[in-house]
Amino acid sequence: MTQDRSIALQVVNQIVALIHAEQLPVGTHLPAQMLADRLRVSRSPVNEALALLHEKGIVTREKHRGFFVARPVETLEAAAPDTVTAAYFQLAEDLLDGDLPMEVAEQTLRARYGLTAAQLNTMLTRIAREGWGERKPGYGWQFSTMLTTPDSLLQSYRMRLALEPAALLEPGYTLDARTLERLRAAEQHLLDGGIETDTADQLHDRGVRFHEALVEASGNAFFIDAIRRVNRVRRLLSYRSTRNRTRYAAHARQHLHILSLLEAGKNEEASQAMRDHLEHTLTALASIRGVLRG
Repeated sequence: MTQDRSIALQVVNQIVALIHAEQLPVGTHLPAQMLADRLRVSRSPVNEALALLHEKGIVTREKHRGFFVARPVETLEAAAPDTVTAAYFQLAEDLLDGDLPMEVAEQTLRARYGLTAAQLNTMLTRIAREGWGERKPGYGWQFSTMLTTPDSLLQSYRMRLALEPAALLEPGYTLDARTLERLRAAEQHLLDGGIETDTADQLHDRGVRFHEALVEASGNAFFIDAIRRVNRVRRLLSYRSTRNRTRYAAHARQHLHILSLLEAGKNEEASQAMRDHLEHTLTALASIRGVLRG
């Protein structure tokens, strides 16, 4: 399998996960640029992935208009056995457990996880895009030490505690109705059973989309850049925290409450509710430090 084909198949799975997690109705437009921005990839693999989904009947193509959801995605439909994703999560676990050095040669990674050269490149490209690893001169990789302790995740939440409530109070704050309904549907999906059935990727990305969308509605480019950066670097410990899912129902209800306040124009109350929500999460994470350690 070529590198480009492997990346496109990964994007296929991500698009299907997005349709599933947000319960996008039939007829929803799927602009390639929007998907590229959400998935942090170029438009080329997105266009190839949409073409593959069109062949599978999951999306439909309309001339001069683009791609649209063709049918509901009731369960996750993998495009192919995802060896790269399995290796990605195992590498993450190995880093958090201290079983993998923070600097390692590409050949070592390829042998350790049983990957082809193209698969390894796809995995490392994803890691670099998410901001927790970078290529060293030559053929080695270096991973971020910021991600390997429970304190890292707690510190990221304290940073968000300072930023996100303030974003909701920015002058001209506007959360459009379509975004609000999309976010509300995603939270209801969790309460309707998604907490138990969604993957770690889906749970993490659903939370990221909620918080980033609310900050983006502030229109403050500095806030937006900061929240995107912190969300990239907290991904690994966030995955591990999904082992304990008992807190997610409360989080979904808190998210829905914040959305209702914003819809009513009660931004002061929404800001306080966001502060309470993040403080609640900090307390919950502190109580599962053992899970975060491995």
